Amino acid sequence: MKGCYCLIIHLDENKELKIGSRLKIDFSKGYYVYVGSAMNNLESRVKRHISSSKKLHWHVDYLLQHGKVKEVIYNLDKKVECDLAKQLSLKNKYVKDFGCSDCQCDSHLFYFKKENDAIEEVINAYNSIACEFRIGISAFS
Repeated sequence: MKGCYCLIIHLDENKELKIGSRLKIDFSKGYYVYVGSAMNNLESRVKRHISSSKKLHWHVDYLLQHGKVKEVIYNLDKKVECDLAKQLSLKNKYVKDFGCSDCQCDSHLFYFKKENDAIEEVINAYNSIACEFRIGISAFS
């Protein structure tokens, strides 16, 4: 399996987190959507993100030390990561420069107060780029 994914991450309290060796970011309690891709092995990438034991490598790994993946929305075979991020950035709050060091996007991490809003916005983003998607964390458990 290859494709792109959106992790719906719950953070149950406000946190100031050190991301990598240089960034410190204040995260508000709520839900975050992280947009990523795995064009070699989607299943193992998402399983890695869900796992609690991993070496810290990507920006999202630092957030996942304190947050929990509640849902995964994903597509197969198409690299639409930046298309999704650009759609989400049009009308949603985001953490500037998060998870997008290898592209021109403003961010790949978006903030929502409610889980349903996060899921709805990801579905809208997929629909706006006319890309089929699937919903389900159980596919990666």
